[in-house]
Amino acid sequence: ASWIAATPTVPATNTACPVLGGKVTEKSKTVVVRGREYRLCCPGCDTTLLKDPDKYLQKDGTPKNAAKK
Repeated sequence: ASWIAATPTVPATNTACPVLGGKVTEKSKTVVVRGREYRLCCPGCDTTLLKDPDKYLQKDGTPKNAAKK
């Protein structure tokens, strides 16, 4: 059997949904965009984020609604 090395996915660290801003936890649904995993507050947010990631994510992958440090 041939084995293809997959690019490792960066685990989700967001505490708010990138789409609606709802609170998320380790048990929240996740979606992978550009090799990074994001937690989402509700089922429809995955298709919204995948359809237009530039609307919700900065170029480095940080959600635009993430709390500024």
